[in-house]
Amino acid sequence: MKKQRRQFLSQLTSRIAGLGAMAAAPALTHAASQAKGSHISVKNIRISREPNKTRLVFDLDGPVEHSLFSLHKPERLVVDLKQTRLMDSGVLEELHSRQLKSIRMGVRNTHDLRVVLDLKSRTTPSSFLLEPTGGNGHRLVVDVKEQTRSVSSQKTTAKKQSLRDVIVAIDAGHGGNDPGATGRLGTHEKNVTLQIARRLKKEIDGTKGMHGELIRSRDRFMRLRDRIKKAHEVDADLMISIHADSFPDTRARGASVYALSVSGATSESAKLLADKENKADLLFGDVDLNHQDKMVRQVLLDLSLTGTIESSLDIGDEVLKELGRVGRVHKKKVQQAGFAVLKAPNIPAILLETAFISNPKEERKLRSSAHQNKLAKAILRGVNDYFSRKAPPGTWLSEAQDHYVIKKGDTLAQISDKYSLPVSHLRTHNSLRSDDLRVGKKLSIPVS
Repeated sequence: MKKQRRQFLSQLTSRIAGLGAMAAAPALTHAASQAKGSHISVKNIRISREPNKTRLVFDLDGPVEHSLFSLHKPERLVVDLKQTRLMDSGVLEELHSRQLKSIRMGVRNTHDLRVVLDLKSRTTPSSFLLEPTGGNGHRLVVDVKEQTRSVSSQKTTAKKQSLRDVIVAIDAGHGGNDPGATGRLGTHEKNVTLQIARRLKKEIDGTKGMHGELIRSRDRFMRLRDRIKKAHEVDADLMISIHADSFPDTRARGASVYALSVSGATSESAKLLADKENKADLLFGDVDLNHQDKMVRQVLLDLSLTGTIESSLDIGDEVLKELGRVGRVHKKKVQQAGFAVLKAPNIPAILLETAFISNPKEERKLRSSAHQNKLAKAILRGVNDYFSRKAPPGTWLSEAQDHYVIKKGDTLAQISDKYSLPVSHLRTHNSLRSDDLRVGKKLSIPVS
């Protein structure tokens, strides 16, 4: 009956307007009163909350024309109500939910009401109007639902959560009652190697997707087999043994990188060095390192068959190249010998002779924190260059396949902002030695 009455009055209003009978205007119904200058009032705003949805109900004193749209970064939902005003702004104070951070209102185009919902995450909004029924008047209903992720997206997230860091075992050579070599200034090799190892761990831990584990974290003696055992206990993907070489001729200088050999040393000096390093256990640990038992010989055979030594040589090449950028290298190629500490089955391992502690100039460098930092950064760049090509499956680095092609005017700071990554991560992951970028070069973007 009411609906028929409204339809009749609406038709009557049209006829009167057509005849120019303005005197009849006061008798029109509220539906016809939305002439220019009049407003619909929002009497109240109610909220209902569900786990994944928030519903806002605007109680109105008449029908309203409205629109809504979303804005991102930050996430917002904007609702525009034409020819509308809010009767009591106090109703906004209690409006909050899991999806809603806050709600703001303002006048738009002098006549319209704009409602801005500040959201906590991206949502899917919808709205509809309800006519008066029962004890309720006109209502505008706005639903804010959390966007549901697709099955593939959920799988991707689960996969990323299950990814692990690449583990690098860092072995500071010698220690305790085994001081290693001693320089003319009284510098003990065991102290220098531990200092460099700590700095290298700091650099590795500051790199996304990598974690360093110190084989020894203080001045104590460790048998070579125990060092290998510790590398296995931490599930290392790589073992780096740090040393400082010595030689009767004090003019000898430069860094060297060594990998394991089961078929003989690549040079006489490599053999002598391996014999010297291996004697540590004979002198202090009373352990036979000749590995004559059948099981260990089989392990060494497996090493050569599984490619562990080949991986060690590959990593060694990268590290040696980077060490050459911060100082002189003694040997331009990775050397091989039977170093006992490198005999860690299925773990690629390299031994670094960072410099000759017997050379007074290099001894002073080895005592310098600045030079130690340079060595640590160079080692990290070499390791990172290798893992950027051959990261173990299931690690963060193995998933870092996103790339960015540098354009004219790009800076590292801009690119880091784009991907929400520290500049240091981009620099380390791409082995960049400065902030200068070459147009057209492809940058590898670490996973975040």
